Amino acid sequence: MRFWRRSAEEPEEPEEPEAPQEALEPRAAPAEGWFGRLKAGLAKSSARLNEGLNRIFTRRRLDEAALSELEELLIASDMGVRVAEEVAASLRRTRFNQEVAPEEVRAALAAEVARLVEPVSRPLVIDRERRPFVILVVGVNGSGKTTTIAKLARHYRDEGRRVVLAAGDTFRAAAVEQLEIWGARTGCPVIARGEGADAAGLAYDALLEAQKEGADILLIDTAGRLHNKAALMGELQKIVRVLKKLDAAAPHSVLLVLDATTGQNAHAQAEAFREMVGVTGIVMTKLDGTAKGGVLVSLAEKYGIPIHALGVGESAEDLRPFEAQSFAQNLVGLEP
Repeated sequence: MRFWRRSAEEPEEPEEPEAPQEALEPRAAPAEGWFGRLKAGLAKSSARLNEGLNRIFTRRRLDEAALSELEELLIASDMGVRVAEEVAASLRRTRFNQEVAPEEVRAALAAEVARLVEPVSRPLVIDRERRPFVILVVGVNGSGKTTTIAKLARHYRDEGRRVVLAAGDTFRAAAVEQLEIWGARTGCPVIARGEGADAAGLAYDALLEAQKEGADILLIDTAGRLHNKAALMGELQKIVRVLKKLDAAAPHSVLLVLDATTGQNAHAQAEAFREMVGVTGIVMTKLDGTAKGGVLVSLAEKYGIPIHALGVGESAEDLRPFEAQSFAQNLVGLEP
């Protein structure tokens, strides 16, 4: 399946970029394939859930005390109050006062998770009539924005697209250098300025240059910023304003990169960035480093922002389109 779909009509096929810090060359796909990597990536989250389910439901009737413990477990797993309540209500209607095995609860939970996240499982569709298609990538410090941009750039270049990168993180010289290295490795020109340069002015120049070059896609990196810092968030709004001076519809996509290890703090980030710059999609990274993978479920239920891709590792093969069913099953430890 395609990493990002170019248009709604085009078929999907597997092809992903690579962007570890040391190189962008693709590595051989592990023998277990994507589903194996997803399972491994969600192992911490599923282990936490399964331990709790086994404790609650082994040789026990489904009474109110068990349902209360189940709700507490799901909330502690970052799935949110509504998800916890709906799973408990479903079991209460169908199996109350009966013995319920942990496997039955896992199946019910997987079905509920899939139902909640299916509406947000949508690829990023690039409108080929908009050239360049402008993708603004935002998020807090350390969420994986620049790495995600490198992987996207590699993917689009492999498709034969002309891609321009904008080094909009002007607060850190290392960030500009990092993007320039990745630009060289992917064959994508990078528009950059000196440390401390105006990020909005750079974005304007980058779009102007991309238009002159006839680029298909412009990927704009931004400085990592805390979602609760009004002045820094205001700078993102300025970037959006100046882009619209050249293209009233730009940016055509605003990707929020979220680090799964932040757990419920991802809610505050999603809300703030959505309010300030109109987030159109989410890429969630570092699912392999946390037991808080359930936060994706509560994000889907609360905000309804499209989730485009998941990251469960460092390699190209570890960043793939979000699929509701496989995510739900692996999250609760079921075989897909």
